[in-house]
Amino acid sequence: MTRVGWHLGSALLILAVGCAGPSGDRSGHLPVQARVCCKAGDTVARQQAVARTAASLVGVRTVEVNGRRIAYDCAGVTRAIYLRHGIDLYENTDESQQANGVRLIYQHVRRHGRIHHGPVVRPGDLVFFDNTWDYNGDGAVNDPLTHVGVVERVEADGTVLFISRVAGAVERYRMNLAYPHVHRTADGRILNDYLRRKKWRDQDGTPYLTGELFAAFGTRVGS
Repeated sequence: MTRVGWHLGSALLILAVGCAGPSGDRSGHLPVQARVCCKAGDTVARQQAVARTAASLVGVRTVEVNGRRIAYDCAGVTRAIYLRHGIDLYENTDESQQANGVRLIYQHVRRHGRIHHGPVVRPGDLVFFDNTWDYNGDGAVNDPLTHVGVVERVEADGTVLFISRVAGAVERYRMNLAYPHVHRTADGRILNDYLRRKKWRDQDGTPYLTGELFAAFGTRVGS
């Protein structure tokens, strides 16, 4: 089993390709439910362990694998979580296409598991997002697979809690695909966190919330 160390520190590393930070606020009443997702399913022990490892990283600012510090971005942190359980999410992927870490993980899961959209979501599953930042720098919302996290649990109302490195540290985020355009309900419950920074040049209709940026879930067979 690969040894992974989590270290607290005050120094922030440079935000790497594939991750974006939260910004802004929205409030409102719930709209008509548009999508049936998500509900928790039975979880094998290994997936539960993956989810616990992910939760243990909240607040951590550096990650080491076998004594070597790895990339402190969303893909690197996600990879480290799975390495703790003997799975390398970069294994058997094609790095010659200069894919970012998120796309390498997506390739791996397609080959060794399944990509899906629910409705059953389990702790330890991966969650992928599009358009969390302007990856190609063209000012358009056309950037697939720019962020990834690990599902911690699914709440009774279908809100998915996931762990990811966003902005300054590893944090816990929320996403509710039944109400993807709602940040906070009238009674104060957060359904979707902000995952894309708002920029002055953004086009009208640019998505910012987790539910709006959601691409797919991934289940790694054997995880």
